[in-house]
Amino acid sequence: MNIYIADRNLPGVTIEVGKPVRYIRSAWVPSESHVMCMFEAEDAQAVRDVNEVAGIPFTRILEAMDLTPSS
Repeated sequence: MNIYIADRNLPGVTIEVGKPVRYIRSAWVPSESHVMCMFEAEDAQAVRDVNEVAGIPFTRILEAMDLTPSS
């Protein structure tokens, strides 16, 4: 599967995903009220659909690479 990031500005909003999209993690920049959330999914449209159904706003959906070192 590919990795995608939903780029959003979400002060005070949380995420729950219940479709074939796996939420991985988020990075929050408090000084800018800016959050980037990482998901695993078959394609960007699946990430878009989950976020739209959940009513969680986003700026864009981008394909990304998770560079977290493995254990």
